[in-house]
Amino acid sequence: MNDTRNRDRTPRVREIEFEITAPAYPFVRASAELECRVELVEMIPRGNGCYAEFFTVAEAKPSRVADLADDHESADVRSLREHESGALLEFLVAEDCPAVELAELGALPRTVRGSDGDGRIVAEVPPRDDAGEITDAFLERVPEATFVAKRETDALTTPFSRTAFRQELRARLTDRQREVLEAAFEAGYYDWPRECSGEDVAAELGIASPTFSQHIHAAERKLLAMAFADRADDEAN
Repeated sequence: MNDTRNRDRTPRVREIEFEITAPAYPFVRASAELECRVELVEMIPRGNGCYAEFFTVAEAKPSRVADLADDHESADVRSLREHESGALLEFLVAEDCPAVELAELGALPRTVRGSDGDGRIVAEVPPRDDAGEITDAFLERVPEATFVAKRETDALTTPFSRTAFRQELRARLTDRQREVLEAAFEAGYYDWPRECSGEDVAAELGIASPTFSQHIHAAERKLLAMAFADRADDEAN
C-alpha cells in the first residue's frame, strides 16, 4: 500500500520525441551515407555551452564517420575506442546540435540515434518545466525537426553515469595527477585513521614529498570542481 502511495506522489516526467532527416547533422548524415547506426551513449557539459557527446558507431568505419563530421563546422571529432563491429567517438559541440539545443532549454536528451538516414531524438522534461514551451522553442531553433509524440514516464533518467564521470575525470587530470591520486587511495591515504602518510606514498612513487603534495592537491581541486562547479553556476544565475 505504501509503495502505491509513493508511486502516486512521484511527479510524472514528460518525454518529447522528434524526427530529423536533414543531412546537416552528422549523426543523420553518417547513418544515411554509410548505412550505419549512430547512437548517443553519454552527453557531458564542458562549460560555456560546450558539450562532449559520446556516440557509438555500428557497421561503419569510424574514420569515415569522423570525416563526414569534420564537414560540420562546430563539431570536433576523435575516436576513443574501436572494435570489430564499430567504435566509440567523442564529438565536442557547442552549436548547431539538436541535443545541445534541448539541453540548453532544460530537457534531458535520453535517446539520440541515426539509422539509415532517420534521426530520432527523445528527451525528458523535468516536472517543473513546461513540455509544450520546450517543444515550441526547440522547433524554432531546429526547424528541420518534426515533432513526433509526447508521453509520460515514471522516472527521470540519471544525467551522468559512472562511465561518464570517469571519462570526464580522465579528461581533466594529467597522467601524473591520476597516478598520484590512485596510489594515495589504494595505499589508505584517505582512510581514517590514515594507513600511510603523504611521504610514504611519495616514496613508493619515487617522487619528492613536495611534488606529491603539488599533484595530490591539484587532483583534489579538479575532483571537487566537478562536484561543485555546476552548483556554483546555478547559484550565480
